[in-house]
Amino acid sequence: MTRPRPAAGGGRRLGVEPERLGRWLDGVAERHGAFTDVLLADGTVQVTCADGTTVALRAPFDWTPGPALLTSFTAAAREPRRAAVLLVRRGRWAVGVFDGRDLVVSKVDARQVQGRTAAGGWSQQRFARRRGHQTDAVVEHAVETAARVLLPHAAEVVALFTGGDRGLVDDVLADRRLAPLAALRKEPALDVGEPTKAVLLETPKQFRAVDVHIVEPGERV
Repeated sequence: MTRPRPAAGGGRRLGVEPERLGRWLDGVAERHGAFTDVLLADGTVQVTCADGTTVALRAPFDWTPGPALLTSFTAAAREPRRAAVLLVRRGRWAVGVFDGRDLVVSKVDARQVQGRTAAGGWSQQRFARRRGHQTDAVVEHAVETAARVLLPHAAEVVALFTGGDRGLVDDVLADRRLAPLAALRKEPALDVGEPTKAVLLETPKQFRAVDVHIVEPGERV
C-alpha cells in the first residue's frame, strides 16, 4: 500500500495492492458501515458507505464490469497483466517486462555523467558542452537498451510505465523505433529513485496498485 496523500476535493488518495484490496474494503465497511451504493462512472467504481464516506476505485488496467460490480472489479485487478517499465535518470537507466509481479526480462545499465563544477568562464562552457554530450549518450544507450529488451515483447505488453527524469524519458521515447511502446505509456509517472535492479523490482507495487480516493464525512472541500 502506498502512503496516503491529500486529494483535491478533500479526503486522501492511496494505492492498494490488488491482493489486499478485498481485505482493505472489508476494513472500510467495518469502520464506516455497510456499502449502500456501488456505481460505475467513467471507469471508476464509486462506493458509498452507511455513514456517508465515499470511496472511488480506479484500476491501472482496462477491465470488463460484471453483474456483481465490486466483485468483478477486485477479480480483474488481481489478474496478471504484462507490462513494460522504463526508468531513466542522468547516468543510469533500467528497463523490464513484468507478468503481474514477476519480472520476465530486464536490463540495468549506467554511463558516467560529470557532476557540477564551480568553475566559470570558458571552463564552465566546456564543462556544459561535455555534460550535454554525455547526457545525449545516456539517452542513446537507453534507447538501444529499450529497443533490444522491450520491443520484442511490445505485442504482448498492455502498458508502459515510466519513471525518473521525465525529460530524459521523453527523449528516449521520442525515438521512432520505440513508437509502439510510447503509444502504451501510462500516467502518472512512477515515483522512483536511482534506476537500480532493486528499484525496478519494486515498481509493480506502484503500477499494479488500485488508485483509491476516500473521503470521510466532514472532509469534503
